[in-house]
Amino acid sequence: QVQLVESGGGLVQAGGSLRLSCAASGRTFSTYNMGWVRQAPGKERAFVATISRSGGSTSYADSVRGRFTISRDNAKNTVYLQMNSLKPEDTAVYYCAARSGSFYYTSQLVYDYWGQGTQVTVSS
Repeated sequence: QVQLVESGGGLVQAGGSLRLSCAASGRTFSTYNMGWVRQAPGKERAFVATISRSGGSTSYADSVRGRFTISRDNAKNTVYLQMNSLKPEDTAVYYCAARSGSFYYTSQLVYDYWGQGTQVTVSS
């Protein structure tokens, strides 16, 4: 079992930045592909970004590419999401998630474990 805890969410004005963190329990963090998924009010959950076990591969949703950066520090059992140039449409609950096996399916919302989510609100 893997426990994931997100932090770093909050209220920010459009154009601002936030850095989300996801801390994972256990000693097998490096065996998991990691991802960020978000759910806006009244919307379905949507893929945001994902990163492979070693951090060598990343993938981003078209809506955030160039603005968001996913990274990980396996020594700290932590994955990050740096969010710049935030827009009101980025307002959502952001979830950290972990997946063993294929990196590809992380972009398809196929994960083994999910965090509790952290709220990000971007004002106009």
